[in-house]
Amino acid sequence: MENMKKDILIVEDEIELAHILGEYLKMEGFSIEIAADGEKGLELAVNCNPQLIILDIMLPKLDGIEVCKRVREKADIPIIMLSAKSGELDKVICLGAGADDYITKPFSPLELVARVKANIRRYKGSDSNQVELQSANTLTAGLLQMNQNSYEAFINGNNIEFTTKEFELLYYLASHPNQVFSKEQIYEAIWGENIYGDLSSVAVYIKRIREKCLKFGVEYIKTVWGAGYKFTSGSSK
Repeated sequence: MENMKKDILIVEDEIELAHILGEYLKMEGFSIEIAADGEKGLELAVNCNPQLIILDIMLPKLDGIEVCKRVREKADIPIIMLSAKSGELDKVICLGAGADDYITKPFSPLELVARVKANIRRYKGSDSNQVELQSANTLTAGLLQMNQNSYEAFINGNNIEFTTKEFELLYYLASHPNQVFSKEQIYEAIWGENIYGDLSSVAVYIKRIREKCLKFGVEYIKTVWGAGYKFTSGSSK
């Protein structure tokens, strides 16, 4: 069994499902907190500092999308959204709100456990990522400066608040200036090989990175139609 004991917050109004998922996660060494509505889930997310949140979209008192947005304003915690809907728009909405992953009901509890482990490993709090961060360097591209040790980014001296994956995606492209990468290549580099992967995540994260950079009048990621994306430094808007 992996040495990965973490606190997981499950925000799910189907209590029986929440407890089933909790039991599967406990068998993998995780400790569990459960909330049956959005308000309680937000309270626990803010006050208990979980390592990952499993969050249903349809919740009483406060829906999952709003909970996700409010959590993301305060913390960079992996969030896996649960939904009874399988439409592409719902996935885009969830990812746009700041979710890291999306899974459609019904699903296998073992699939969810696999995704929980994968998302925790990706975040800089995981043991494997800490080793990588200790040996990372600072990258400078025009007005952009990125420090992979601290996950800090600056444009012309102004701090930019990127989530972990936003930072890693921009850092990856900036490390290979003017090189075009397909969605598949970017997904594999940032999210890793995952049979449950959704390539729409790439476009959503790039959109969020662009929006943050454009607040400072620059655009670093260019779309190469039919091919993918590339990093060009110093593109002003």
